[in-house]
Amino acid sequence: MFIANGLLLLQFISYASGVPPLVRVGAIFSNHPGMYNSEMAFRYAIHRLNMDKSLLPETTVDYYIEYVNRFDSFETVQKVCKLIRVGVQAIFSPTDSVLATHINSVCDALDIPNIGRSAHDFSINVYPSQKYVNYAFNDVIQYLNWTRFGILHEKENGILNLHQLSRSFHGEVHMRQVSRGSYLSALNEFKGKEIHNIIIDTNSNGISILLKNILQQQMNEYKYHYLFTSFDLEAYDLEDFKYNFVNITSFRLVDTGDVGVKQILKDIGFYSHHMLKKPFFNLHVQKSTILESEPALMFDSVYVFAIGLQTLEQSHSLTFSNISCDEEIPWNGGLSLINYLNAVEWKGLTGPIQFKDGQRVQFKLDLIKLKQHSIVKVGEWTPHGHLNITEPSMFFDAGSMNVTLVVITILETPYVMMHYGKNFTGNERFYGFCVDILETISREVGFDYILDLVPDRKYGAKDPETGQWNGMVAQLMKYKADLAVGSMTITYARESVIDFTKPFMNLGISILFKVPASEPTRLFSFMNPLAIEIWLYVLIAYFLVSICIYVVGKLSPLEWKCIHPCDLDNISIGNQFSLTDSFWFTIETLMQQSTDIYPRAMSTRIISSIWGFFSLIIVASYTANLAAFLTTERMINPIENADDLASQTEISYGTLDSGSTMTFFRDSMIETYKKIWRSMDNKKPSAFTTTYEDGIKRVNQGKYAFLMESTMLDYIVQRDCNLTQIGGLLDTKGYGIATPKGSPWRDKISLAILELQERGDIQMLYDKWWKNTDETCTRKNTSKQSKANALGLESIGGVFVVLITGIIAAAIVAFFEFWFKFRYHHKATPTQSVVNNISTKGEILESENTYLQPDRCFWIEIYEELRYASCCMNKQKRPALSRTCSECTIPKGQRIDNTIS
Repeated sequence: MFIANGLLLLQFISYASGVPPLVRVGAIFSNHPGMYNSEMAFRYAIHRLNMDKSLLPETTVDYYIEYVNRFDSFETVQKVCKLIRVGVQAIFSPTDSVLATHINSVCDALDIPNIGRSAHDFSINVYPSQKYVNYAFNDVIQYLNWTRFGILHEKENGILNLHQLSRSFHGEVHMRQVSRGSYLSALNEFKGKEIHNIIIDTNSNGISILLKNILQQQMNEYKYHYLFTSFDLEAYDLEDFKYNFVNITSFRLVDTGDVGVKQILKDIGFYSHHMLKKPFFNLHVQKSTILESEPALMFDSVYVFAIGLQTLEQSHSLTFSNISCDEEIPWNGGLSLINYLNAVEWKGLTGPIQFKDGQRVQFKLDLIKLKQHSIVKVGEWTPHGHLNITEPSMFFDAGSMNVTLVVITILETPYVMMHYGKNFTGNERFYGFCVDILETISREVGFDYILDLVPDRKYGAKDPETGQWNGMVAQLMKYKADLAVGSMTITYARESVIDFTKPFMNLGISILFKVPASEPTRLFSFMNPLAIEIWLYVLIAYFLVSICIYVVGKLSPLEWKCIHPCDLDNISIGNQFSLTDSFWFTIETLMQQSTDIYPRAMSTRIISSIWGFFSLIIVASYTANLAAFLTTERMINPIENADDLASQTEISYGTLDSGSTMTFFRDSMIETYKKIWRSMDNKKPSAFTTTYEDGIKRVNQGKYAFLMESTMLDYIVQRDCNLTQIGGLLDTKGYGIATPKGSPWRDKISLAILELQERGDIQMLYDKWWKNTDETCTRKNTSKQSKANALGLESIGGVFVVLITGIIAAAIVAFFEFWFKFRYHHKATPTQSVVNNISTKGEILESENTYLQPDRCFWIEIYEELRYASCCMNKQKRPALSRTCSECTIPKGQRIDNTIS
């Protein structure tokens, strides 16, 4: 790693007479705008070298810059000769292969060191050797197991030896030479041939255009993989590629995250702004946050030259004679200087530097790959250690490698279940809804898997005291597994430590409860349409109205009338509203029956009308509710929702231990849910269960409600008709497949899940495991009125009881009426008594009627009445019953004579 102040820590020998106090160097830059950053890095490196005297304490480096047209070879040679006439002892040139060829041809002839990008005798190539760069990309391609790929390259700007690269592979390689105008057609051709792996070996200035063409062709999907040969991938705007799961890989020379690199970049920007009054910017992203490889190589070139001078002055004297291109006399000190430059070993902005025959043979290339949010380092390559992948999971792709993932799960019906027979081994032991989804996804994405149970049999929850996670979450955090499959809920807390795919099932928390017992059918169920208090109020109203009619009828003159209007001697008046008749009139009106009593006064008519309206409403309401109450099976449900559950103490409730449902109530800020959590947390014995089966068992035992996910609840209630769901969903969430943080499998599996959902595969699996008719129970559907229950004797038997009771009561009343009449009001029998006062005319002055006890008993009279009623049913009249014996009766004439005598 390069350290900005590392130069201060190097120990150098103080200045001797070997190096003159003034050393001149020259630089050739093309007039292309892309060379500006390299020029700024060159200027700043000389400035820093002169300000920091640790390397050359007694020497000042002066520089001369010339600008040329990279395609004008004559101008380039003239500018090089101009610099040589000034007396430069080295010429720096950018890593432009066209310019380097012209520059080095002159430098070779005059033994002037050329530091840049060249492969001639008197040159120092700071750029990594092309041979080793070819090896690096060759190793990457072999690692990715590419057997069919395409190459887009430019004629003069590629860095790979394409012929050597193509010969090292036995697969199918499609090479296309392109320019900025032909990028689109070449990409379209590759897309038509379904070539998904593409190497981009083009000029850095054209990559931005190429990226736009990739977007136009919609080749930014997850199935495409682009390998860029440019070392400046981080400098480009890849915002449109980050969230489309496209694979983009490249090497980099400069570790942009290094503190020393960031400091140098900051210093260059400061120097450019304050010293030259020009900004130091990046042409691709328009901001100076990334140090590109070209400026970094130029900076390292200056310091390689300085270190070579510092080493040379320890044993040699550096002199410079007048040299010109006209005389073609080599510089006699050039050979010594180039040898010392070849011996330089240093660690610069581009990593470790070491040369052999002018070629850089020691360097480090970081392998980087585009991730969803950023570009990350996934490995490195060195000439001695070759390719070392630190994040192998970032390169797994569908069908590209034989990958076996470790998948953990937890037993939960019907998501994951297990065969316990000896004939089942490995993944065959497991079956269920999630196992089917995993198998389908593995075929879609392209991987094998080893399925096993999580050791502690828990999903994963965070201990609020220790902050430690358990269950499957902990296994993923420790990278002991690649995937976690099951009924695992996506929550904020879990998402902060692991990653989840798109949800494959949506659900919520609901309440599992035992089906409430049906309300027992009572003998007097016909009274249920009206509450008891209504019946009492009706009875009270009946008595009040009856008495009111009686009183008003007595007070109203219109209700009084003559009984015998033709008997003028005995005028008597009567009232039809006696107390008994008033009660009879009121009950007749309530029963919707006609009556022979008709109110004549306005006051009694008002009362009768209001009572009739009252009776109409009561009877109509009763009739409307009677059918529903007698034909619908009513349940006694003690709770209807979460509020009812929280506000009572008779029914206990709980949830699964260390699950998302428990976490939901524990972390909720809603008062009702907080109350539920306090009750569950303080319950003794514990309200939590270790498995769903334990919770279901406690629910079936009664007086217990289990809070669980709605999907699992739906599965249970369809197979156990004794259980039911109470209320709606308390929240909304989803089940997802969990992966470790930063796993590349998350995005691939998410796409597979979306595809399965669109095809309806997940819905078919749901129907398979949830709605299997062989396992579901038949539940009564009481909501369909067309299938109402038939009325039985237990529903309306009370009406018959009332009828029989009324008949018995009437018979008893009739019996007492008969007894009362027989005892006190039977017909009088006339008898003769002694008359003490007889008129002189012999007339009877007084005769008396007396009531004698009947000769026959009461039961005989009843018998005679019943006998007559049964034998003479068609007669409208009957003769008066005989109350005395006919033989004992005294004739009428005889009674009179006896009396007179």
